[in-house]
Amino acid sequence: MTATHAYASDVAFSPAVKSIQTRKGSRAGYAQAEQRGWRTEVDENLAAFLADANSFYFATASADGQPYIQHRGGPKGFLKVLDKQTLAFADYAGNRQYVTQGNLSENSRAYIFVMDYAHRRRVKIWGEARVVEDDDALTDALMPKGYRARPEQVIVFKIAAWDTNCPQHIPQKFDAPDVAAALAARDQRIAELEAQLAELKGQATAERG
Repeated sequence: MTATHAYASDVAFSPAVKSIQTRKGSRAGYAQAEQRGWRTEVDENLAAFLADANSFYFATASADGQPYIQHRGGPKGFLKVLDKQTLAFADYAGNRQYVTQGNLSENSRAYIFVMDYAHRRRVKIWGEARVVEDDDALTDALMPKGYRARPEQVIVFKIAAWDTNCPQHIPQKFDAPDVAAALAARDQRIAELEAQLAELKGQATAERG
């Protein structure tokens, strides 16, 4: 299944893509970028980004190319780094459609898209994935402690290339717990200021009396 590419970015920039880039005037810029190379291993920045992620989208396709995207969520850091080229996560029991697993059984190519709405950042990761069943030790290692879900299997993802996007057009959104914490801090500060104001008013009244 694995194709040989001259550049890591060729996983996305097929001959057809490059032809359109040429026709629309962007090929020269991307040709320079591919010389610098997309990253193929997890570095400190990607590791930190994934450690803070509680959500991502996982794309697969059937043998005949029918695409499918599924959301995966969990506690921050549930998508774990096994080594510099391998990611993995516990796959929780869900609606039992098994489209992702069926696709991977006949086409190992996969794609991970991680969006950080709060900071308007996104990471794209190309690679291949496989389903691992009946490996209790690996499942236990990947399962977030205390998270209320039943792990059914593990998905292991081998990185071919990854890249980032600019923040253009990403709407800024915040997770509900973060918003709640910010509002609680604001309310506490308001209460403190109101108490100080009441105290000052009391002192002024006493001085006038």
